[in-house]
Amino acid sequence: MRLLRSTDLALRVLMRLAVAGDTPEATPTTRDVAAAMEVPYTHAAKVVAELQHMGLLEARRGRGGGLALTGRGRTASVGTVVRAFEGDGDVVDCEGATPCPLKSACRLRGALRRAQEAFFASLDPITVADIVAEPTGPLLLGTSSSARPGRRPTE
Repeated sequence: MRLLRSTDLALRVLMRLAVAGDTPEATPTTRDVAAAMEVPYTHAAKVVAELQHMGLLEARRGRGGGLALTGRGRTASVGTVVRAFEGDGDVVDCEGATPCPLKSACRLRGALRRAQEAFFASLDPITVADIVAEPTGPLLLGTSSSARPGRRPTE
């Protein structure tokens, strides 16, 4: 199974914010996130909006604003995030423009559905905090600047 780009981006945004800390210098904007992850701003904005809708991050406007992980975001299940972005549709499209002639007696569709659920279930016990534990968290901090361009780091 291959994740959608938006699912991948959502997980990376959550991971980045989980290691950023709570200081004003560590709250990137959506533009900062888009630039750091080399994705179009509009794509990052949609992902950020969905994560905000889910209550996993908050976006503050104005001076000193930016994105910050909520407590719920830190303890969020990776499985829940992946389900939200991937949707619960079937892995294969048996009803498409050319419906499959085997759909009434096919066992593949059910097997793929069970495999998909097993995939999600394997991610359910893993939290955002778990995926940024050492050695990942320190590595994330080392690969991206926690301060916004133009801001002076605190001393």
